[in-house]
Amino acid sequence: MNSFDWLSHMGIPQVDNFDIVEVKFKGGRKEYFRNVDYLTLHTGDPVVVDVPNGHHIGYVSLQGELVRLQMQKRKVRDDDNITRIYRVANQKDLEKWEEARNREIPTLYRCKQIVEEYKLQMKMSDVEYQADNSKATFYYSAEDRVDFRELIKALAGEFKIRVEMRQISLRQEAGRLGGIGVCGRELCCSTWLVDFKNVTTSAARYQNLSLNPGKLSGQCGRLKCCLNYELDTYMDAIKDIPQVDKPLQTEAGPAKLQKTDIFRRLMWFSYNNDNDWHSITCDRVREIQILNEKGIKVFNLQVDKSTDLEDLAAQSTRELELLDKKFSKKKKKKKPRNRPQGDQATTEVAAKPAQQPRTPAAKPQGAKPQGQKPQNRQNQPSTTPLQPKTQDTQATGRAEQKEGNEARRKKSKNRNRPKPAPNPNAGPKTENQGPSPKSENQGNKSGDGKRRFPPRKNQGPNNGGNE
Repeated sequence: MNSFDWLSHMGIPQVDNFDIVEVKFKGGRKEYFRNVDYLTLHTGDPVVVDVPNGHHIGYVSLQGELVRLQMQKRKVRDDDNITRIYRVANQKDLEKWEEARNREIPTLYRCKQIVEEYKLQMKMSDVEYQADNSKATFYYSAEDRVDFRELIKALAGEFKIRVEMRQISLRQEAGRLGGIGVCGRELCCSTWLVDFKNVTTSAARYQNLSLNPGKLSGQCGRLKCCLNYELDTYMDAIKDIPQVDKPLQTEAGPAKLQKTDIFRRLMWFSYNNDNDWHSITCDRVREIQILNEKGIKVFNLQVDKSTDLEDLAAQSTRELELLDKKFSKKKKKKKPRNRPQGDQATTEVAAKPAQQPRTPAAKPQGAKPQGQKPQNRQNQPSTTPLQPKTQDTQATGRAEQKEGNEARRKKSKNRNRPKPAPNPNAGPKTENQGPSPKSENQGNKSGDGKRRFPPRKNQGPNNGGNE
């Protein structure tokens, strides 16, 4: 009595384990085999299976009740046509299978040369050797029917093996060869996709995709299979989008539909095929269509009447006024530090001493005229206070303006300061500094009882009187 009979004798319910296993071969090809010996198998185990005229090696990809669902999906009948699994492949079986696989690439290159010699309109894509090295299957693709009877004789005589020719589609060819798609992942047809459904350009139209063959085609040269993945979602969302068969009639002109955003429920129109597009909601499109059916033209896509447009303009004007009040409270910008060049700079420099007088006493009649040139400043002591510029010193002022902004700012601050009193003890007098010849003509003597004025620029503290 085996274990199953013992369990049934004890009254313990048995679990109906599905005895068919799904096995995967080269190129993603999957077939079903029966585990008649109840071998302990795991996903990924290499097994030796029964095939017509020999045996082959594949890997277990699925087992259990999921296999039953896959067979129902692929419409595979559970009958006597399903062959059995011999055993789990041992090391000797794997070594013999590896030797057979090493012959595939040289055989494919030689087969392409023979096809060119016979001038057949077919494309050889792959070759698969059976594990017992007794049969080779050649996969090819062709647009029309090809008479390859002579080719089979040539291949059998060339490789001393039984030859089977199998035609595949371009999608199946891409799945066997594999590759990376534009999404950055491995091709769906070479990983998990088994059934290739028909893909039409209407799937791209429903999704508002550009009808560019270069972007819609995959590596197989046909429309991408992923165009069908989100098609049902778009079909459900497009039910709420109004159908626009003709332009909308407005006083600004006929508005023609240019683009539709299905998930945001926005539609773009243009007047008289202009380049400017105007977006409105789907509800607004329905309102305009209802008014057009009654023979009423709306003012534009946004409003029905011109009065509504005036209210909309007044509202936007109020919003602009609020924005002006908001940004008018900002701090004023600082004036640029760069001072103007030319005559304007000289007039400003000349106007500053007039606004802020630096000497409390009035200017006497015998003062130095403004037209005189300044004396040499080399022998002048370093403690001589700065004096306001005269008209003769405007030339030097222009030269100083060409310096950097930082130097001009410091000089302007020094000019605005009140003039300090002269300090005769500030520094030693130079021997070369003699009496000024111009001061003698002024008639200001030390002993005549007249008031002595402060020294002018380019003069020492004692150069104003006689010797």
